[in-house]
Amino acid sequence: MQWIKQTLAVLALNIRTIPQRLSSSGVAIVGIAGVVVVFVSVLSIAAGFAAAMQSSGSPDRALVMRSGADSEMTSGLSGTDVDVIKQAPGIRREGQAPLAAAELVVIIDLPKIVSPDAPANVPVRGIGPESIPLRSEFSIVEGRMFKFGTNEVIAGRAAKGQFVHLNVGDTIVSGQNRWDVVGTFESDGGVAETEIWIDARTLQGAYRRGNTYQSLLARLESRESYDAFRDWLTSNPQLNVSIRRENEYYASQSQTLTRLIRTIGFGIAALMGIGAVFGAILTMYTAVATRAREIATLRALGFNTGSVLVSVLAESMVLGLIGGTIGGAAAYLGFNGYQTSTMNFQTFSQVAFAFRVTPQLLALGLFYALLMGLIGGLFPAIRAARLPIPVALREL
Repeated sequence: MQWIKQTLAVLALNIRTIPQRLSSSGVAIVGIAGVVVVFVSVLSIAAGFAAAMQSSGSPDRALVMRSGADSEMTSGLSGTDVDVIKQAPGIRREGQAPLAAAELVVIIDLPKIVSPDAPANVPVRGIGPESIPLRSEFSIVEGRMFKFGTNEVIAGRAAKGQFVHLNVGDTIVSGQNRWDVVGTFESDGGVAETEIWIDARTLQGAYRRGNTYQSLLARLESRESYDAFRDWLTSNPQLNVSIRRENEYYASQSQTLTRLIRTIGFGIAALMGIGAVFGAILTMYTAVATRAREIATLRALGFNTGSVLVSVLAESMVLGLIGGTIGGAAAYLGFNGYQTSTMNFQTFSQVAFAFRVTPQLLALGLFYALLMGLIGGLFPAIRAARLPIPVALREL
């Protein structure tokens, strides 16, 4: 109990004198805050991208692609394949009609609004009349739905905010194709909002695809009917397909880029953290040097070395806490919700999403700040605890 009282007393003295050393303490605080801002903001990119992908799709829907395809872009289904797939058990039906739609995706170049000279790969999805009843999250928020059999298109809300020529009334020009934008749609913030939707038959004709598709989306009778649906298709000798729940497919699409961004984020934070730790070390060495006589006096009065060591470490961690709090707040205010788009390397197309500064990221940033404070105060604390009392009393 006596040791705790001594430690708290020394710590209180250290913290009260921080304003007197504001310039040196500010170096450590600013350094740590800068590291936390960069660390949290970079990781918020991965969190936002993963959230956009993982919120897409539904476990009540299944996506059928060619066996071995890792994305819709590398898949291919013939019209005959589609007819056979629609006969599978487990698909929900309205009357005799299965709730299943064959779709195809192509990539076109559109300039970004923020950088018109840098075209980006924007996905265009060819859908059929069956595609809309499949997606309960779909809704038109501006304009109207396109008419099937025409060159009309609708654009996702996120795509409209990132790329040019996607406002209602605009015309998209891609090669010899001209498509009129007649509406804007939402899809609960999912990846579909980065796409442009058009009649599948129109898209087949424009790109000479014949009667071929890339995937088939089916609504299941229930989540439990997925196994029966998958087993029937994979055991059918007429087909060579793979089946995944729609939400699992989109979640897997985020793994490569998310892993890359997180690796970069931790790497940058580690490099910057080294500089911040040196700043904290210099700050705490300065604090120990300027208060050497005070520390020696306390030890001469009976305060043990452990109390001095812990108090110096705690002061350094307080600086880390202040820097981490400032850095986390700056990252949240500056980046949370910021809309952008990036390339999904698994589909080679753009995905629009918003940065997400989550509570977990803020807690991780604060932990990292405390760790930098702890490391930065360790050697100065050891020096303060080991400083001979007679020598320290003679220091100015």
